[in-house]
Amino acid sequence: MTIGGKIALFLGGTLFGSAGLKILSGKDARKVYTHTTAAVLRGKDEVMKHVELIQEGCSDILADAKQINEDRKKAEEAQFIEESAEA
Repeated sequence: MTIGGKIALFLGGTLFGSAGLKILSGKDARKVYTHTTAAVLRGKDEVMKHVELIQEGCSDILADAKQINEDRKKAEEAQFIEESAEA
């Protein structure tokens, strides 16, 4: 590629970049960014609601599992004491 071609490419890229910046910083673009950000925030709130529900369910399951293990341990201890008394 010749020097003239490289300069033309550089100038074309600079012009395209400047036009792109102007388009991206316009009022309409800002409006789109604002609405998109608002939608993302609403989505995040919905996801967090579901996460909280799942965490509550997991907490209940954990508490029930601990109770089952505690009851099983007490039953095993009672059985051990009973077997020791018979021996």
